[in-house]
Amino acid sequence: MASHTHVNEARAGTETGATPATGTPEAPGPTGVAPPARGDDRLQRLARRNLWMHFTRMGSYDEEHEVPVIVRGEGCYVYDEHGKRYLDGLSALYCVNVGHGRKELGEAAARQAEQLGFYTNWSYAHPPAIELAARVAELAPGNLNRVFFTSGGSEAVESAWKLAKAYHRARGEMNRHKLISRKLAYHGVSMGALAATGLQPLREPFEPLTPGGVHVPNTNSYRWSEERDPLWAADAIEEAIEFEGADTVAAVILEPVQNGGGCFTPQDGYFQRVREICDRHGVLLISDEVICSWGRLGHWFGSERYGYEPDIITTAKGISSAYAPLGAVIAGDHVAEPFLHDKASFAHGFTFGGHPVACAVGLANIDIMERERLGEHVLANEGAFREMLESLRDLPIVGDVRGAGYFHAIELVKDKETKDTFDSAESEVLLRGFLSGELYRRGLICRTDDRGDPIVQLSPPLIAGPEQFEEIEAVLRPVLTEASERMERWSSQSKA
Repeated sequence: MASHTHVNEARAGTETGATPATGTPEAPGPTGVAPPARGDDRLQRLARRNLWMHFTRMGSYDEEHEVPVIVRGEGCYVYDEHGKRYLDGLSALYCVNVGHGRKELGEAAARQAEQLGFYTNWSYAHPPAIELAARVAELAPGNLNRVFFTSGGSEAVESAWKLAKAYHRARGEMNRHKLISRKLAYHGVSMGALAATGLQPLREPFEPLTPGGVHVPNTNSYRWSEERDPLWAADAIEEAIEFEGADTVAAVILEPVQNGGGCFTPQDGYFQRVREICDRHGVLLISDEVICSWGRLGHWFGSERYGYEPDIITTAKGISSAYAPLGAVIAGDHVAEPFLHDKASFAHGFTFGGHPVACAVGLANIDIMERERLGEHVLANEGAFREMLESLRDLPIVGDVRGAGYFHAIELVKDKETKDTFDSAESEVLLRGFLSGELYRRGLICRTDDRGDPIVQLSPPLIAGPEQFEEIEAVLRPVLTEASERMERWSSQSKA
């Protein structure tokens, strides 16, 4: 597997010696204008000296290579310190679902801060948490009526695993502690969530991890033989449960569409088979919808799109459109039941889980989504979005296009006929040496990644439409064309 790339690192384009702000002159394109040569020296100096960015090669930035500084946003666009506009094709990180610059979300936060800036959910409640929990329960599928708030996605996954273990223990099944997830899946980076994450470059630096993580194949049928049973990846979960011992497995955690590896969608009947397997072995099914909920796939929850009812949903990101940090575990009544009587409790919590300001923002965010019918908007426009991406298949470097709703990826290959992929050295040249920096330079923020095979990933705000799709295509096509030509030259030079 090639080395890991994260969006922040990818934007820098540092291996070419040119950051987005100080590279070659701005190419003609649908967004932005050529920025000045330098940004705010004070901000740059402080950023390099004091700000430790996440998943970022900090050594990439020096006096000659600027830190990209985003200062404001409006709709589907953000602006850097130079005033250059970028189409936010990643919704910041799959989370600004209603778009940037929504004043009413800031106003909701201000009103709540003025009335009650903070009080804990540890043995106390406050109106925003109560109202949001009821609103989420109303929208969630089936009997998922109990909402446990967190500050974000990793905390939600961590909490869900702890809840699964505590649930089984409360029922007298003391050995059930293991969590089955898929290879290449990203479920977060706290120590428990990291045990579920199936990305070895993220895991290895922090081993030994929380024990109990078990990994099974994902649903990337692009890499399967044609003869393979379409539900073999689901059946592999049952094989893992039986191998580990069903009485040791607490839960299976799966994303409706898997982020890591590039938007792997399930085969028809996959989740129905998994539900049957979990029920047969008394294992809880956790639907990790940190990305796939709140309209990203055209529904309130991604599990609705694929017709399955989990025991637990984890969510974050789009629940507040990231205007305030907020996540949640949504549990079925049957999962919560052992903790609702006598002296029982779920001995777990976070200081800022259910923060009143964040919950007020979450309520206002749902109001916007309902009023503007953003889920319906996604379903009405996902065909055009997909058609635009499919049109790029004529390029030699485009091997596969996959995803659902406003959550898609393009897999890049050396040879379309053989599906031959790029190795680690080639990925370094392709992604960090050219592609990520050039896309940013031309005014498009998306994700280039090689956790697995190299991909370009797109997840625009839910308010995006045909105008934005045209802008994305106008950047992707020439950049991918040039990337293909560059890799052919690089390969020829390497062989010489």
